[in-house]
Amino acid sequence: MENLAALIARHAPQDGMHDMPVPGLAVIRFGAPTDRVPVLHQPAVCIIAQGAKVVMLADEAFRYDTASHLVVSVDLPLTGQVVEATAERPYLCVRVDLDPALLRELMLERPPAAGAETSRGLHLSRNTPELTDAVARLLRLLDRPQDVAVLAPMIRREIHYWLLTGDQAGIVRQIGAPDSRLSQVSRAIAWIRDNFDQPFSIERVSQVAGMSPSALHHHFKAVTAMSPLQYQKQIRLQEARRLMLGQAADAQAAGFQVGYESPSQFSREYARLFGAPPARDAARLRASGPVPVAV
Repeated sequence: MENLAALIARHAPQDGMHDMPVPGLAVIRFGAPTDRVPVLHQPAVCIIAQGAKVVMLADEAFRYDTASHLVVSVDLPLTGQVVEATAERPYLCVRVDLDPALLRELMLERPPAAGAETSRGLHLSRNTPELTDAVARLLRLLDRPQDVAVLAPMIRREIHYWLLTGDQAGIVRQIGAPDSRLSQVSRAIAWIRDNFDQPFSIERVSQVAGMSPSALHHHFKAVTAMSPLQYQKQIRLQEARRLMLGQAADAQAAGFQVGYESPSQFSREYARLFGAPPARDAARLRASGPVPVAV
């Protein structure tokens, strides 16, 4: 872990998330605890090399540190908060995106470990030397850019392999199985994400997922800890916040742009998620400096 922390620190000299010139690789650094940061988290494995973090999925809290890693299997609206970090020992994390096609390929070559199936779209597992070593070798390629095109796909394949053979295999194998319940929920999530500003139709989302409305509601909530409609609201509100901060849109314009017809409803639901009405929240964040995009 000390070697992994040194690699992350070298490639993330400033606070924030930094995409690396290796496909699907990012490193994150924060020199102090953060506020709760809402983010739409894509399927990935996240390993903390220094510090600790709490992730919220709806009302459920997941705390992890250098002893464990987080696997996210579908696009989830999460809230992340760094809870252990100092200027001398900053929070350091590496994220590797997961590739369903690569998982399917590996599953054909070797059946995955018989880990217990889990309905939730995220899972915490104990770190292993094999996984952390592979991630460290992927980071070391940043010092050998001439080798990235050949070696990075091999190491990413190895990382996926260790996930399929570890105790998180139950959630990972569902990502690679096109006929799994998780894949059906993923199709529903993709449709909601792409059409979040349109009127919600459970019948349309059910058709996309290939489920009945009642089955979709049950399995969607099992994976995301929220209903499809609640998921859409989370996406809308996060996008409205981005518009106000990144494009200087006023609160009313941002609400209409993400699909709200009632300004009062938008303000009420925004305050419930972010703790303050839209205009006040945006003003506070602008005054406090750059807003973390991910933790």
